[in-house]
Amino acid sequence: MMQKIRKGIGAVLLPFFLLTLPLTSSLSFAGSQADSGKELTTLYRAARKVISKNQGLINEKRSGKKLTADYVIKNALVNFKDATGHELDMGDDPLGGKKAMLAAVRSVMDEAQDLINDGDVGFKGFLPAIFARQVGTAFGKNTGGKITIKLTAPKKYVRNRANRPDKWEKSIISGKFAKSDYEKGKPFFEDASVKGKAAFRYILPEYYSQSCLGCHGMPKGSIDITGGKKEGGVLGELGGAISLTIYK
Repeated sequence: MMQKIRKGIGAVLLPFFLLTLPLTSSLSFAGSQADSGKELTTLYRAARKVISKNQGLINEKRSGKKLTADYVIKNALVNFKDATGHELDMGDDPLGGKKAMLAAVRSVMDEAQDLINDGDVGFKGFLPAIFARQVGTAFGKNTGGKITIKLTAPKKYVRNRANRPDKWEKSIISGKFAKSDYEKGKPFFEDASVKGKAAFRYILPEYYSQSCLGCHGMPKGSIDITGGKKEGGVLGELGGAISLTIYK
């Protein structure tokens, strides 16, 4: 009798375990993707910060500057640690994204050396946003298109059409990040298809810092160093987002 009861319990529990195991695995996978999203967007921002802090040096009319790929990567890793409280763990890189990101930074900086060290030109046009776009392009190539990253922004602040938010990005920026009750700095992520392709999407809000306002601040409509019109942004205002996509 007891043997029959055990068999009966096993028959009930087995389907239950079969149903819960994939769910547990799925949740674990989603968690690992969120962790990857956090680290990659933070690393991307950390590298761009090095360019932002060295804009004066970039625009000096002289050669022999030490703003090399090694310098940018070294300081990006310092910025990453400052932001996260821990060093970047290259041993834990299941998607190969960290390696691809650092390789992208290196290739962009190697390519930019002649421009950065041009002693006859002052303003070089090598801005943080330009650097970020170039790194994003190289990163996508390095991952074979399996992971992509880009800067985007509310439509009123987008200068380069390539940075325009897609429908999903626009909905998160305007429907979440721009709301007064949304937790400042909190990323958003979920499974969301891209042009019919299954993907995991992670987006991190960005806010205007003092270094941004030289080009994007007040007075609105005045001409900045690039020749563009300032948007009239203010310190701490939502100015954009870093959007990462991991295709499944």
